[in-house]
Amino acid sequence: MKIPYSTMALALALSSAAPALSQDTITVPEYGKEQTLREAGVRTKRKANTKLWTTAENKELITAAGLRVAACCNLGESFVNSASVDVNYSDAATGAKQIRLLGLSGTYVQMLTENIPNFRTIAAPYALGYIPGPWMQSIQVSKGITSVKQGYEAMTGQINVEYKKPQQPDPDYLSVNLYGNSKGRVEGNADATFKLPSGWGTTLLAHYDKDLRHHDMNHDDMSDMPQVEQMNFMNRWHYQTDHYEFQVGAKFLDENRRSGQLSGMHIEPSAFNPQALPYLINIDSRRVEGFMKNAYIAGCDHNCNLALILSGSYHDQDAMFGHEALRLTRYDVEQTNLYGSLMYEGGWNNDHHTLSTGVSLNYDGLKRNTLIPYSMGLTPAHRQHETVGGVYAQYALNVADKLLVQPGLRYDYSSMWGSFVTPRLHLKYTPSHHMNFRLSAGKGYRTAFVLDENNYLLSGSRQVVLHDGEALRESDWNAGLSAQFKVTVAGHNLDITADYTYTDFEKQAVMDFDQTPHQVHVYQLQGRSYSQVAQVELSYPFFTGFTASAAFRWTDSRCTYLSATGERQLRERPLTSRYKALLTLQYKTRLDHWQFDATLAVNGKGRMPLPYTLQDGSQSWEEEYKAFPQLSGQITRNFRRWSVYVGGENLTNFTQKNPIIASSEPWGNRFDPTMVWGPVDGWMLYAGLRFNLPR
Repeated sequence: MKIPYSTMALALALSSAAPALSQDTITVPEYGKEQTLREAGVRTKRKANTKLWTTAENKELITAAGLRVAACCNLGESFVNSASVDVNYSDAATGAKQIRLLGLSGTYVQMLTENIPNFRTIAAPYALGYIPGPWMQSIQVSKGITSVKQGYEAMTGQINVEYKKPQQPDPDYLSVNLYGNSKGRVEGNADATFKLPSGWGTTLLAHYDKDLRHHDMNHDDMSDMPQVEQMNFMNRWHYQTDHYEFQVGAKFLDENRRSGQLSGMHIEPSAFNPQALPYLINIDSRRVEGFMKNAYIAGCDHNCNLALILSGSYHDQDAMFGHEALRLTRYDVEQTNLYGSLMYEGGWNNDHHTLSTGVSLNYDGLKRNTLIPYSMGLTPAHRQHETVGGVYAQYALNVADKLLVQPGLRYDYSSMWGSFVTPRLHLKYTPSHHMNFRLSAGKGYRTAFVLDENNYLLSGSRQVVLHDGEALRESDWNAGLSAQFKVTVAGHNLDITADYTYTDFEKQAVMDFDQTPHQVHVYQLQGRSYSQVAQVELSYPFFTGFTASAAFRWTDSRCTYLSATGERQLRERPLTSRYKALLTLQYKTRLDHWQFDATLAVNGKGRMPLPYTLQDGSQSWEEEYKAFPQLSGQITRNFRRWSVYVGGENLTNFTQKNPIIASSEPWGNRFDPTMVWGPVDGWMLYAGLRFNLPR
């Protein structure tokens, strides 16, 4: 039976996009006649990372198998084998991490959980640690411009996370994952799924992790990574009949992170003398989320479906930089987010024509209570709100399963910026089963709440200067080309993927570390800002059980920066590698009893922010950082219901020598933990155990 495109599109919005197993009705010849089997189960092995073949967008899928090739303790550690996505530290003090996609920071990537926009604004600096790895069923990475369905904010792409859920094919009754590493981190995860009568099902997920100790490998008396303790819980329910599907869920998170000078971590101040007090960083976050999905499915004969999606979150974050006795710098923020979307999907003429349309409403409310004595353009305590309502339509024309034309258009109205229009277009041409070509182009917008999204800037002594206010409008045009090929070599398919993407900003919030050595200036773009990225990937199964993949990415990312006298200069973006090379090897023995995975990444050199001259005549840092390698590997032994794994990260033991500038003088005007371009921690070994009780 052919499943209509409109029904599949709605299913992707409501359920997992990457089931590990597929079941289909197949036809086989018998005694010269064609007979149809009533039902057959077909087990297929999915690759760890797969370039999706059928979608109009340029998408990469990280499957459940891909999430097990490394420890993947959280979302931020799940892109080890991805050449498209980099995950870097934003600073060496708070442990904030950010994704880099298409040569730009992760704020331009729209974060989704099960196709619902999530982790906005104040959650952004630490959101990569908010999703435990064992909770995830799959991750979809969309490069370049995306569909208009989820809004206007995907300026360089989307990352969509699918959680484990009760409607997965044959979910485990119970799954447990225990983990520990040589740095003193311990972690426990558990999830349980229950199928109830009358079409109901529920999944419970629990997570706890804690860093048992601080460590200082470069002996600068500053913690290499923050000491984090996190509790995370989620419960979701699912109900389905022939024509109706209902989902509801709630999630709670509590996280505390501590960092700073190790020698004074437990010293009580005896006098209010800053030089006698340890420099400490404390960031406490509490987050509550909830969602509900309703889908009315008319059936394959009518090819029309209606869905209502509602979600909300409350995030409370208290951040202290310095020492609580002095309360030097505080940035306490609360954010309330509400989101709703009503979607319609329909198709006609055997689904050669499909239409998706809908309305959406998003509300962000921010309440700040700040104390930042050495910054300019900030309001100590105030509220800020943005409400955006919109309507969209997306049409898809499928010509003989060879040409797919998918234009989309959104109209939105913002309470802060007024009305705006978002056009987007995707073309996909498949001349044969062995090749396809894609073209995409469109516009993106977002509101940049500068310090809320980048509060790690307050961890050092740099003065933050906001020239154009705390909220800035950003917009860009994005265009991309990609091609996929399957070439038969020695009886196996050699998979080749090549793509090129160009991003051009009309408006951008520029963070300028070049203008003065002890300040970061934030202003609206005055000139050009662009990024162009080209990437090639190859994957080939050399023999049964052994697959090798290689990739190379070139990046040219530049922005116009202002000098102290107001002169404009187009420069490379700092702390952005010009290239990356990646090699991954995987070997599985017969029956998958043993699995061996290894990944070697070479990160290219890049520009540092302009250095300044010290009193002794030396430079504060080099003008460029050099290329560096990173090696990781894991060995897994699988048994019937459980598996054990051991592995290591950064086995080359390469670290940036001085990620924190002037670490011995945290109260001085040179203290700066934001000059991070490489690993801040050395080699690390880990071990873990997985147990599952299958249905």
